Amino acid sequence: MTSQTDLLKIGDFAKLANTNLRTLRYYEELGLIQPAARSQGGFRYYRQTDIHRVQMIRDLQELGLHLDRIRELMAVRTQSEDRQLFLTRVREALTEQDRLLQEKMQVLEGQRRKVAQALHKANECNHCTHSPNEQNNFCEPCSTTGEKLPDHLSALFQ
Repeated sequence: MTSQTDLLKIGDFAKLANTNLRTLRYYEELGLIQPAARSQGGFRYYRQTDIHRVQMIRDLQELGLHLDRIRELMAVRTQSEDRQLFLTRVREALTEQDRLLQEKMQVLEGQRRKVAQALHKANECNHCTHSPNEQNNFCEPCSTTGEKLPDHLSALFQ
């Protein structure tokens, strides 16, 4: 059992979780988090480990999940008294998070390839005497090679 002295007041908790009171209250309203206790005056108190829950909510949001889906994924601890079912749901939630991370990494790697192509071409531009402007269609296509510019370079040349 957690004692009142082990708990954090909502303001202290918000600072440690790098969020604000409004967000915490909203998460509570949606059923994403619950205070470990409330004072007689209604003040919310959280466990230090509840910070992990807030961090996971943010991580899942960054991966593009809506708060409703996050609530479903994170409801594993309240949905089941059966230990095996509980662990199965925990694994499912973590597996989905891993899948989303892999997808995000693929997107980021694709973006890195585009930036690398643009950097390579920008280095080739050192030897060119043209400057991107309206008269040369912002160097599109390249006056040296006749090829289309990499997308990220073209975006910066215009």
